Amino acid sequence: MTPNAKLSLALALLLAALGGCATAPQAPPTAAAPEAPAASVAAPGVTTGTLEGAPFLVAAPPRWNGELVMFLHGYEPKGAPREATPAANAFDNWLLSKGFAVARSSYSAQGWAVAEALEDNERLRQHAVKLLGQPKRTWLLGNSLGGLLVLASLERHPQVYDGALSMCGVNVSGEEIIGRGGLDPLAVFEHYFPGVLGLAAGGLADPASPPEADPEAIEVALTSNELRAGQLAASFDILRRDLAGALMLQYLVLRELSERAGGLPVSNRDTVYQGFGDDAALNAAIRRYDADPDAAAYLRANATLSGSAPRPVVLLSNVNDPTVPARFGGRYLELAKAAGRADQVLAMPPVGEGHCAFSQVDIGRALAALVGRDKVMTPAE
Repeated sequence: MTPNAKLSLALALLLAALGGCATAPQAPPTAAAPEAPAASVAAPGVTTGTLEGAPFLVAAPPRWNGELVMFLHGYEPKGAPREATPAANAFDNWLLSKGFAVARSSYSAQGWAVAEALEDNERLRQHAVKLLGQPKRTWLLGNSLGGLLVLASLERHPQVYDGALSMCGVNVSGEEIIGRGGLDPLAVFEHYFPGVLGLAAGGLADPASPPEADPEAIEVALTSNELRAGQLAASFDILRRDLAGALMLQYLVLRELSERAGGLPVSNRDTVYQGFGDDAALNAAIRRYDADPDAAAYLRANATLSGSAPRPVVLLSNVNDPTVPARFGGRYLELAKAAGRADQVLAMPPVGEGHCAFSQVDIGRALAALVGRDKVMTPAE
């Protein structure tokens, strides 16, 4: 396979794994809000532009209900094509039809741009207030990596938000999703299938290791030992059919984040691996990595969640999500319980198999639950 063909296959698998998470979800067909009353709005219609390198859109209907939705999109690979000027999509238009104003940023950087996205979103919120006037209520909605962003934004700025909806979200601190959800499966894969990733002498921490992994080579290796492939899939909550694409995505994110942070930001020094039949031998022989202190500090500073849930939170997850497995999708509720804030978090039953694979009705119900108009909403168990 030629390098260009490998790159095309990698991109195709990546986009399939992401499930379009860098874009907005589909518009629900049913109303999640009553007809909007007339309200004054300084700038009805769609406004686009750029704020410190971040393309943005702010849209408001003529009959504004006084409520603003800040939408944060998911992971966008470095170099992926993007719109220079965002246009209102079907989800924006559905929100507008229910009287909500919408603001969303394309962020000033791609990749693991958590630090940039948090600043871009807050800058945009302030700009939207100048354009529209002060909202009665402001909501955070995000999908995939955008789920982490909405939770982090809510914890950082509780005074300006009224709640957050995380859909197929990374509902866990960056250290955990990158360490336990990225480094760990990759280290195990490299142990059982050495050489497939083409790593340099320093392994996953070596800047000379390739920026991408070949998903076809990963799948060929997995097929050569289905026992190990099945153990790997089961241990990390990923269906076997999705394993090659998931490993490719984990590798891509880990390498890009390491470059951004100036070193490997996570460690597996104390990780105990289980479920492989030869666990003692595995834990004795697997390659151990130490986090670069500065890189680890970068990750902690920009992607750590406390579970404080200062305003209501709704979590909507998928079944068998290869990108955000269940142990990460439900983690924010565990953090909230530990912080004594579980009553603020509603984890809706997982629906739709895949990543960000929701029906239109699923999204409508979740949003209705968030804004408090769903009469059958029940507390999370």
